[in-house]
Amino acid sequence: MDAPQINHDKNVAITAALAFLGALQPTPVPFAGIHKFYLGQYGRGLVYILLGATQLPRIACAAEGVWYLSGSPIKKLWAKIGRPFTPETLIDPNLGDTVDAVAKGLREIEQLRQEGLLSEYEFEQKRRNLLEQMP
Repeated sequence: MDAPQINHDKNVAITAALAFLGALQPTPVPFAGIHKFYLGQYGRGLVYILLGATQLPRIACAAEGVWYLSGSPIKKLWAKIGRPFTPETLIDPNLGDTVDAVAKGLREIEQLRQEGLLSEYEFEQKRRNLLEQMP
């Protein structure tokens, strides 16, 4: 299941309450996906309504209600260790450090080029060397 996206302009407690309302309704679920409509995710809300005769929306609503209340434990864990939570950092946790180091290096050699301390040829060589460090 896709991780629910929270529109941060909306109240998380209301979103969770609406999700639980959809989970607690009898089948067919009349309030299935109401939390998606509240978040402005109309397409997903419509899918919940279309699947309302099955148990899938109830299960998804319950899971998302817990997810919204927990505030995404994975993001909290990554925040504790001081890393941004992106799909790339899940694959390679050190990628963010590498990208930052390369970006800093590129800015430094660009400044040296603008100051006339590096020729175009030297700049291009150093730029290529820095970009080769990227995974």
